[in-house]
Amino acid sequence: MSSSALSNEEIRRYSRHLIMPEMGMAGQRRLKQSSVLLIGTGGLGSPLALYLAAAGIGHIGLVDFDLVDESNLQRQIVHGTATIGLSKTESAKRRLQDLNPLIELTSYETQISSANALDLMRPFDLIVDGTDNFPTRYLTNDASVLLGKPNVYGSIFRFEGQATVFSPRDGGPCYRCLYPEPPPPGLVPSCAEGGVLGVLPGVIGTIQATEAIKLLTGIGEPLIGRLMLYDALSMRFRELRLRRNPNCPVCGDHPTIRELIDYDQFCGITPPVNVMSNQYEITPTELAAELKNTQRPFLLDVRNPYEVEIATIPGTSKVIPVDQLPERLGELDSALDMVIYCRSGARSGRAVELLKSAGFHKVRNLVGGILRWSDDVDPSVAKY
Repeated sequence: MSSSALSNEEIRRYSRHLIMPEMGMAGQRRLKQSSVLLIGTGGLGSPLALYLAAAGIGHIGLVDFDLVDESNLQRQIVHGTATIGLSKTESAKRRLQDLNPLIELTSYETQISSANALDLMRPFDLIVDGTDNFPTRYLTNDASVLLGKPNVYGSIFRFEGQATVFSPRDGGPCYRCLYPEPPPPGLVPSCAEGGVLGVLPGVIGTIQATEAIKLLTGIGEPLIGRLMLYDALSMRFRELRLRRNPNCPVCGDHPTIRELIDYDQFCGITPPVNVMSNQYEITPTELAAELKNTQRPFLLDVRNPYEVEIATIPGTSKVIPVDQLPERLGELDSALDMVIYCRSGARSGRAVELLKSAGFHKVRNLVGGILRWSDDVDPSVAKY
C-alpha cells in the first residue's frame, strides 16, 4: 500500500470530498488506507465497485466466478457489450482501472466456499455482500462474524430491495439474527426466475457503497441495527429496527457455529444434485428426436404466463406454473409420457419431484430448459 499522504493528483481527483468538513483530508486518507472485499460483481456489485473505486478506496478485492452474459447488461453496469464472455472479475477490473488508476485492485476468479472464505476475507477491513443467493449470504455472514469484520449487506428482487450493516462487534446483529436458517430449496425464487427492475440494484448498491464509506471514515450513523426496505413501485423507504439475538448460533452469547460450512443446497437456482436419475431427465436433442415420432411426449411448461409470451417450445401441450402445480394435478394424466420444462431446468426439476411423489412415474425433466433448447435445437427460440 502506498503512503497515506495524498498526492497532488489525488487532491485534484477527490477535491469534492476534501472540501466537505465531515470528510476532509483526514477522511480521504482513511479511504486510501482502507481495503474492501466485494463479493459479487453483478447487479449489486456493479454500482458498489464503481462508487467504491471512484471514492478512492485504497485496495478493492473482487470475488466472482461467473462470465459476463448479454442478459446481465440490463442492470450490471460495470460490464459492457465489449466484455461479453469475459470473466466478470476481469471485466470489472478493466472498467475500474479506467475509472481510477490510483487504487489497487485484486481479482479472485473463484466461487467463495467454506474452504477459502476466511483466507479471502482476512486481509480486508470490510466485507461487502453483493451476492444474489442464500448459500453465499450465509457463508459471508458466518465468516465475517468469525473474523470480527463488518458486513455491508444488500439484496434485491423484482421491485424491492433491502440493506443494512451486520456488525456484532459493534453491538449489532448478524444475518442469522434476522434469518436463522436458510429457506428450503426452491421456496424463494432467484432473480433469474422472478426478474429484477434494472435500476433497483443501482439504488441498493449505492446505499451499500455509502455505508461502506461511512464505516471506513467513521462519519455519520451507519445502518447497524437498522434494516432499510425500499419499494421502487411505490417509491417508499421504510426502516425496521434489528436487535442482536443472544441465542444466535454464530454471534450469540453461546455460539454453536465455530467453523464454516457450505449451503449449496439452498440456492433455489439449480436443482439439487443427484436427486433425479437419468431416467427422469431428457436433453433437448433427445426431446427434439422424440417430438418427430407419432407417439410424441406431452410437454408441460411450468413457467409463468408472462414468460411464455417471451418464448416457448413449439408443440407445448399445457402451461401450469410450478407454484400452482400441487392444486392442479387433476388436470394431468399420469398415464402420459410427460416432459416438463422451464427456463433453465430448476423449476421443472422441482416439478418432476412433486409429480413423482404424487404417483406420476412417466415424467422427465428437460435438462437446461428452454435456454439449452435454444442453444442445442432451435436458435430462433428467444433466450431471456
